[in-house]
Amino acid sequence: MGVPGPVPGSPGMPDAPVLDREEVDRVLARLGAEYEAIETSLLALQDHAGRRLLEGADLSGTTKERWAATERSITVLWSLFDAYTATLEAAREVRARRRWPSPEDLAELTELLRDDGVTVPAAADGGTGGESGPAGRGERYSLEELVDRMNGLYARSLDVIVAADAVWSALPARIDLLSAELQRTRSLAHSVGVRPGEHPAGDDLERITDELVRLRAQVIADPLAFWVSSSTGSSAPGGGRPDTGRYDRAARALEDIRREVAAVLDVRQDAEHRLMQLRDVLSRADRTLTEARQARGEVLAKIAASEVPAVSGPPTALHEQLAAAAEYRRRSLWHRLSPLLDSLEERAEDELHRARESLTAVTAPLAVRAELRGRLDAYRAKLARHGLAADPLLVERYDIARRMLWSAPCDLRAAEHAVWRYQQAAAEALVPQQVEGKGES
Repeated sequence: MGVPGPVPGSPGMPDAPVLDREEVDRVLARLGAEYEAIETSLLALQDHAGRRLLEGADLSGTTKERWAATERSITVLWSLFDAYTATLEAAREVRARRRWPSPEDLAELTELLRDDGVTVPAAADGGTGGESGPAGRGERYSLEELVDRMNGLYARSLDVIVAADAVWSALPARIDLLSAELQRTRSLAHSVGVRPGEHPAGDDLERITDELVRLRAQVIADPLAFWVSSSTGSSAPGGGRPDTGRYDRAARALEDIRREVAAVLDVRQDAEHRLMQLRDVLSRADRTLTEARQARGEVLAKIAASEVPAVSGPPTALHEQLAAAAEYRRRSLWHRLSPLLDSLEERAEDELHRARESLTAVTAPLAVRAELRGRLDAYRAKLARHGLAADPLLVERYDIARRMLWSAPCDLRAAEHAVWRYQQAAAEALVPQQVEGKGES
């Protein structure tokens, strides 16, 4: 919301004369543009995502108090805008009475546009925080004073909304990411024996977990408690930054624990490396089988009269043996772990190869359909080069084959036969062309 420039004859400009017709028209044009800008700003404030979040949140502390005051300020802001709108409409009605306004009209317009021509009831001052001014007494005042007051209320309301939205946009997402990293670290630490009550780092992980849960709940309920205003004294709404101090301390503590867990892992480097490779191979086999199952559903939906092989489930036995190997490593049972790893590595590669073969077998009908489509279009292009594409028989057979290949479900056997018939007709049509070309040569 922009603050307008001084209007000729406004307070502070003594003995200003009555506005003439041209001055009235200029002021009305400027106020009309100003009205549009104010209305746009108020509607944007009304629709601000941060405002909707504040309205629906279960707030507490500083945010609850400031949002209650902000809601009152927004109510007052709309009341002032209604008064501004009514005064502008009244001035427009006076100006519209006649093309050449009378002296009485000009005097009335001067009072509305330049003097204290706006009246706001005292009740409209209910959320301004005890500010002084004519609106607080329900008195008349100028449009310029009214805009100044609206600008102040708007800036303070927007500051609260923008600050809360900035905290909600920054901290909860970062806390969630750190919590996810914490869960991965806890899982890894547990696998190497770093557990609560058994290792100091395990106790620290529990403490960080509790801290992140509390921090997230407090940020959601009281975001303004985690807002640091700009030290430069900027008056721009939302001038400041989210306070990430507690988050940063938790992140540093988690990084320390990760380094400690890594030190434990180094002791068992070779075994853990082989286990990680096994997990990766089995994970790729699982993903490939999942892709094959999804592709099988697609093939069954798109291809008819085709035998699609079934896809087996994930290698549960291998996953169970992999879990046993991890338990052996955790308990330092190296003499049992070594032969188990040798067997698992060979079987895991076999499982991945089997999954890839299954995916290839399942998607074979789609590959056949794609090859038939390419062959059909290639023959049609060849006929077009020889000027034979419009032949009625060729057009009919092309349309039949194309409908079969681009329909779902597609009967591959019938489509292949249709493509063959089109190829046969194309070959017969091309023979005279080739013979004629040899004769001319």
